[in-house]
Amino acid sequence: MTTPLSSIILVLIASVIGSLAMAALKSGADQMRLSRKAASYRIAGGIVLFLVSSVLYVMGIRKGSLTVLYPMVSLGYVWAMLWGRLFFQERLNRNKVIGLCLVLAGVVFIGMGRN
Repeated sequence: MTTPLSSIILVLIASVIGSLAMAALKSGADQMRLSRKAASYRIAGGIVLFLVSSVLYVMGIRKGSLTVLYPMVSLGYVWAMLWGRLFFQERLNRNKVIGLCLVLAGVVFIGMGRN
């Protein structure tokens, strides 16, 4: 089964949105100590983003190969590391960067097998 480019793009967008959802949930969890109202908006926003991500993912896998598309969800880890650095000032160390490179290499190798 050939995986159309549109399916790959939908799954990639879903992974970005899903990782943003996780960042919103973390932000809401961090705000729970300060303000329940702000936290509840951020948590609700994270849940909505997860829902949008899931819908896009389903649309993407409908016409593509699951063995190619599902591993692309792991790119969410790459995005999460970026959001953690940008939004929460989390530190990157050598092990995290090596892990990031391994995830990217795995996605590339699996993607090469799409045809």
